[in-house]
Amino acid sequence: MSAVTEGRLAAPAVGEPRFRRVRSVDRGGLILSVVALVGAIVWAFPLYWTVGETLVGTPTQGPSSPRDAIELYRHILFETDLGRWYLNSIVTSAGVTVLVIAISATCGYAISQINFRGRRALWFLILASFMIPIQALIVSHFFLMYRFGLINTWFGVILPQLIAPVAVIIYKQFFDQMPREFREAAKIDGASHRQILFRIFLPMNWGVTAALAIITFIGAWNAFLWPFLAVTKSPMMNVSVVMGANFTELGVSYLAASVLAGLPVAVVYLIFQRRVTQAIVLSAGIKG
Repeated sequence: MSAVTEGRLAAPAVGEPRFRRVRSVDRGGLILSVVALVGAIVWAFPLYWTVGETLVGTPTQGPSSPRDAIELYRHILFETDLGRWYLNSIVTSAGVTVLVIAISATCGYAISQINFRGRRALWFLILASFMIPIQALIVSHFFLMYRFGLINTWFGVILPQLIAPVAVIIYKQFFDQMPREFREAAKIDGASHRQILFRIFLPMNWGVTAALAIITFIGAWNAFLWPFLAVTKSPMMNVSVVMGANFTELGVSYLAASVLAGLPVAVVYLIFQRRVTQAIVLSAGIKG
């Protein structure tokens, strides 16, 4: 009887270290949550300030009531060239995204699955491209686009942004992990390399393609330096260029137009947050 009693009394002592560990983990998680909350508030303050200024106005100019703010947004949407700038950004960003994904997937497949002369040299050239910052190629890009007559055109904005070695490397690594039996069975059935890529390899790596497409689109939408240099005519400018360098055309509507300009990227990020995070992790792992 005393042994049973001693066992019952000793039971809480056995579980006590585990209970302490749980409490310490909960305390650490609480601290991390508070730090994350503070960081989120600091990050969101500029957005809060921008939206607030468009609703209540600045000390010297801007709307003074919600009705004035609505009128301000109506003025931007229907009495400025914002629609045209939106169209330019959508076309160029979508064009960059489609072409980068197509080029990167086909290049990654060729390096991963096809034996051809110069394969290793091409692979090392892609890896070496990380040592050259894209800003160092701006002058060469500008002279090439000028020589081809593509300044102030959509193609002039799109073509220099197609250099994306990270996407090629990511595709190559994922295609290396594909079982060889899939490609061999498809070749026995008479499938070409194009059919193998688009009907077997890409569908089996759809998550990677979606993540890369989203992060590429966001990057092309936010691009400023090259679109600023490649376009000098206001009707052909992207939203990012107008917001960053030509905002005088908007007058007092600058803050409200900034909200509208960043809205598509914010919506895309909120909808595809998991895919965006996946693409960032993939690219960070490659660069690291």
